[in-house]
Amino acid sequence: MEPTPAEAQRAIADEFAFFGDWSERYQYLIDLGRKLPAFPDDARTEANRLHGCQSMVWIVPSGDADRLDFAAASDSAIVSGLIFLALRVYSGRTAREIVDTDADYIGDIGLAKHLSPTRSNGLAALLAFIREHARRTLA
Repeated sequence: MEPTPAEAQRAIADEFAFFGDWSERYQYLIDLGRKLPAFPDDARTEANRLHGCQSMVWIVPSGDADRLDFAAASDSAIVSGLIFLALRVYSGRTAREIVDTDADYIGDIGLAKHLSPTRSNGLAALLAFIREHARRTLA
């Protein structure tokens, strides 16, 4: 059975706690980014581009209020890892679950303190897009 959003966030915090320093955590983020499912080249369009990120990020939502899925990709290795974590928490959930789930894992693993301002802004834009799409789906 799929873990709940809260369980997914706890698992992320546990995994990151395993690493002693941020160079190891960044390497883990890069490794996670390599696990993102292949993103079709024909979906890398301006219409699917997420603005607010310094690097290129594309995201495509699908589904309905009962289950929303998100496919996403970036041209940046670390950003790809950030996408992987966000999708782990939010993709495949109901719209209500998405709207009701705060991204606590960001603070829990110390990401907020260790990302550059541009990456923090990009992550905020990604999370805002996912949650706003879920809100619109519920409306």
